[in-house]
Amino acid sequence: MTRPQGFDTLQVHAGTEPDPATGARQVPIYQTTAYVFRDADHAAALFNLQEVGYIYSRLTNPTVAALANRIAALEGGAGAVCTSSGHAAQIMALYPLMGPGLNIVASTRLYGGTYTQFQHVFRRFGWSAKFVDFDDPEAVAAAIDENTRAIFYESIANPAGVPTDIPAIAKVADAAGIPLVVDNTSATPYLCNPIEMGATLVVHSTTKYLTGNGTVTGGAIVDSGKFDWSASGKFPSLSEPEPAYHGLKFHEALGAMAYTFYGIAVGLRDLGMTMNPQGAHYTLMGIETLSLRMRKHVENAQKVAEWLAADPRVESVSYAGLPSSPYHERAQRLFPKGVGALFAVALKGGYDACVGLVNNLELFSHVA
Repeated sequence: MTRPQGFDTLQVHAGTEPDPATGARQVPIYQTTAYVFRDADHAAALFNLQEVGYIYSRLTNPTVAALANRIAALEGGAGAVCTSSGHAAQIMALYPLMGPGLNIVASTRLYGGTYTQFQHVFRRFGWSAKFVDFDDPEAVAAAIDENTRAIFYESIANPAGVPTDIPAIAKVADAAGIPLVVDNTSATPYLCNPIEMGATLVVHSTTKYLTGNGTVTGGAIVDSGKFDWSASGKFPSLSEPEPAYHGLKFHEALGAMAYTFYGIAVGLRDLGMTMNPQGAHYTLMGIETLSLRMRKHVENAQKVAEWLAADPRVESVSYAGLPSSPYHERAQRLFPKGVGALFAVALKGGYDACVGLVNNLELFSHVA
């Protein structure tokens, strides 16, 4: 029996093999748009999803596929789809689930850009979002109605670093028979595994900690492969015949890989939110040191948060790694390796004091 590989091994090796043509050990950058078919039958089999392979780089690319496979392995998912940004990943994650008149229930603690996307951009698709305090699972359950198709929140909320009780919300999603979508950007799979705690889908902005060097934007959606898309009739994109693929029923035909294949064959085909192979290569390089970096991020954040909390000019520090935080127990229970490196600080001097602090920073950079 092969021994399961640990996280540090997976972050270097998962999803890749030496290049079959050259023996290259590192993943090559396949900077190509198209791929030569063996013959007409081969092309037809690929386009009809009867055979797995490469057609056109808007859909699939070997470098991007290697990254998708590595992220899926680290998250413990069945498959993954990479996108051009984290925002693209959010739209792509919900695209197979949603339709005009449908809604999601989302946390009030979200990255500002995500809130804007959900509150304003969704309306152009005929979608809507209900924002609820996820510290109250009963309120989350009460917000779900017959048109709700997903629950969405961040494992560690950006920017205040508040951890969400993933198992508690997973129970709500299970009871309602709808998928739970968790943005794991701030935690990364090193600090948190949402799928193990009951998540259906995990999304990432790979721009942040996964890449880790500020060079490229990107996103990813990981499917647990555990949700029954055919059970309720609420997800016809996955359970009913797809006209563009000769009546193929994705869930019936592809099982645990239905959502992933739909994301590629329909989502990327029609929305075109494609990650480029050069960007995928940078992110693959970054992931190789993910565990080392996250350990140091947590260590540094803890020291800085403690130092700020002890300063008499500081009103408060929002960081669940501090024993004074109301979320400290939750952080210890659900995030034993650390609760990430995001925190918020309030100064006693108010807005003017905050502006003064930002304008006088020397080592830290003021960026978006």
